[in-house]
Amino acid sequence: MASPGALRRAVRIEPGQVDLIELRVDSFSDNPVALYQEARKLKVPLIVTVRHPAEGGVNDLGFARRAELYAQFLPLAAYLDIELCSLEKLSSTVRAARAAGVLVIASFHDFKATPSAAKLRQIIRAAHRAGADICKIAARADTPAALASLFALLAEKPPLPLSVMGMGTFGKISRLVCAQAGSVLNYGYLDRANASGQWEATLLTKRLAELHEP
Repeated sequence: MASPGALRRAVRIEPGQVDLIELRVDSFSDNPVALYQEARKLKVPLIVTVRHPAEGGVNDLGFARRAELYAQFLPLAAYLDIELCSLEKLSSTVRAARAAGVLVIASFHDFKATPSAAKLRQIIRAAHRAGADICKIAARADTPAALASLFALLAEKPPLPLSVMGMGTFGKISRLVCAQAGSVLNYGYLDRANASGQWEATLLTKRLAELHEP
């Protein structure tokens, strides 16, 4: 949820329509108090994200400002999403999440390609060593080989739960097949897609339910 339109729709979302809502605080950093008041109205658990500019974040927020915003929104969070590359510099944020019983998603994003299988495994191992509860990998998948590389991660008995998804040509397909194979968080949009290959969130919920029908 990264736009005023998405926030307005999120307030109307009922439990069961989606399991979680991601609150992209970086998109609302000019008025976080107003965002906090609206976020308190949401009826489903929240993933709080203050994204790094290098991995899709907006408003060019530095680490100190991001830490402040994570602390401000921590009371509303079920999960914090922090990039793997930011975990060390936001270690105090991670400790605060642990103390509050909030789970940590270590995320990695590549908007240009899918990294090699060796690099993907390295990312998962690093997230595990860092003590993350979930490792999220989102990478551009414009070829069948890229899709297969992402899909294969879920068959390798990873050391922690994975959230795996593609962007681009095979993005929509990846979000269905990876969910069916065990991806624990599968992202859609409420207002407009903020990454190519996303489904509208409530439609994604329906499609995933259809996959489990006999």
